[in-house]
Amino acid sequence: MAQLYFYYSTMNAGKSTHLLQSSYNYRERGMNTLLYTADIDNRFSAGQISSRLGLHADANLFSTNTDIALQVTEQHTLTPVSCVLVDEAQFLTEQQVKQLTDIVDNLKIPVLAYGIRTDFLGKTFVGSAALLAWADKLIELKTICHCGKKANFVVRTDDKGNAVTSGAQIEVGGNERYESLCRKHFKALVW
Repeated sequence: MAQLYFYYSTMNAGKSTHLLQSSYNYRERGMNTLLYTADIDNRFSAGQISSRLGLHADANLFSTNTDIALQVTEQHTLTPVSCVLVDEAQFLTEQQVKQLTDIVDNLKIPVLAYGIRTDFLGKTFVGSAALLAWADKLIELKTICHCGKKANFVVRTDDKGNAVTSGAQIEVGGNERYESLCRKHFKALVW
């Protein structure tokens, strides 16, 4: 039975690695997968999902205007799609998350979405909020704070390593701009 899965965490928990492993498992069994990633995240290479472990795969790009359900339906008509996997799912719009539910409900294709739950101020991303509300399964991938506790939040830092407490919600970056922290350490820096 097809379901919509939301795998969420802070940075450095292995979301992209898990996504790529899941796609590999399908493909190893002769099944086709469709991979998507946000067009605004081009840290490694546009149109590619890359993990910090060095794994990578080509992916379709989505922007706020992409009709993912239409693209998947068209591809599924040409070659059956066994699974749709979405990286950087926090950047989806609410309408795109609804489209993911249509893929599951109407096409009977499982969708695995991977993303960060909250931004650098502890506020939920639009795509993540919709996925938390509408996904059939919620799976937290865990990573740790520098103190050893579970990291629940991500703090954005400036070029001197100081916590940033204002600015645009979306600013793509990696370890040079963001750090995963437990709630206690996040609050000490941001609140």
